[in-house]
Amino acid sequence: MSDVSDARGTSGDWGGAGGSPAGRDDPVLARIALGLDGVQAAQRGRTAEARASFEALWKALGERGDVFHRCVLAHYLADLQDDPVAELEWDRRALAAADSLTAERAETYRSALQVRAFYPSLHLNLASDYLKLGEPALAREQLERAARSLDALPEDAYSAGIRTAVDELRQRLR
Repeated sequence: MSDVSDARGTSGDWGGAGGSPAGRDDPVLARIALGLDGVQAAQRGRTAEARASFEALWKALGERGDVFHRCVLAHYLADLQDDPVAELEWDRRALAAADSLTAERAETYRSALQVRAFYPSLHLNLASDYLKLGEPALAREQLERAARSLDALPEDAYSAGIRTAVDELRQRLR
């Protein structure tokens, strides 16, 4: 997330959104500002503020909003929940959005981005949710889905972290 927060100017304003009359008139810039506010709040450990910002962005996007945005936003929102049931619901929304995401749409964000690479993390999160909720069989099922999709990940630090988390959760579920 750190590269996103650097997009804002030193004044705390991003491209006129939020602070200027032009920003208030541009719904896209207003949404971007809400998203960046949420990222910055999360990075500073202000979970409730981050959650409120992302929930406002979710409301602005709507259930029929861009599927890529919904996937990413639901993924963020799941991590910000205090209640494991709410976390599970947001993770389910993220997975449902990923299931609707086309390769072409993902590539408009980043040319090398593959939808398949979303699944290890999404299924890992669901496995963790089910374990928190005392559902080890469902946790194992989601963990195996995560493990089967690991080949979609590139060889980088993020992917190594996902692989390690899969191994650690597998050990906890034994």
